[in-house]
Amino acid sequence: MNTAPLMSATTRPWQEELYDLLKEFGVTHVAYVPDGGHRVLIDRAIADPDMHAIPLTTEQEGVAMMAGINLGGGRGVLLMQSSGSGNCINMLSLISGGRFPFLTLVTMRGEFGEGNPWQFPMGQATETVLSAMGLHCIRAETAADIIPAARAAANQAYFAGGAIAVLMGQRLIGAKRFW
Repeated sequence: MNTAPLMSATTRPWQEELYDLLKEFGVTHVAYVPDGGHRVLIDRAIADPDMHAIPLTTEQEGVAMMAGINLGGGRGVLLMQSSGSGNCINMLSLISGGRFPFLTLVTMRGEFGEGNPWQFPMGQATETVLSAMGLHCIRAETAADIIPAARAAANQAYFAGGAIAVLMGQRLIGAKRFW
C-alpha cells in the first residue's frame, strides 16, 4: 500500500515537476539503480532523447560517474535508495577530495510505515553517514517540500560546487508493502 501524496499544489505529480527541474538545471545524465521510488524519473530519463539514462549495477559506480561527467563539462544526478548509500561511503571520498559538485536524490527506507525489517539499519543511518562523508543533506517529507528542496540542492551542487543529498522521506514516496 503506497501512502504517498501524488500531487503537488499545482496538481502536477511532484515526480514530473522534479524531472522538469533537473532539466531546468541542465542535467543531461541520470545514473540509477532501479528503484520504485524513482520510477517516474527513470522512465522519463529513458524516454527523453536529450537525456542519458545510465543503469548501474551498484551505487558507487554512480559516484565515480558523476565526477567524470563533471570533468567532461556535464551535469548529472545519482538516483539511489537509502540502502544503497552504504555502498557509496568509500567512493564519496573521491567527491570530497576532488571537490566535485555532486547531487544525489535518495529515496528513504526504514522510516514511516516501513514493513521490511532489513531496511531499518541503513535507512536510519543514511543521513549521519552521508553527512560524515561531507554531503549536505536536505530532507523532503511531503510533495510540498520536494521541489524547493531539490531546487536548493541543485543550486548548491551546480553553482556553488557542493556535495548534496536530497533525502526523500517515506511519507513522500510511500511505504512499500513487504508481505
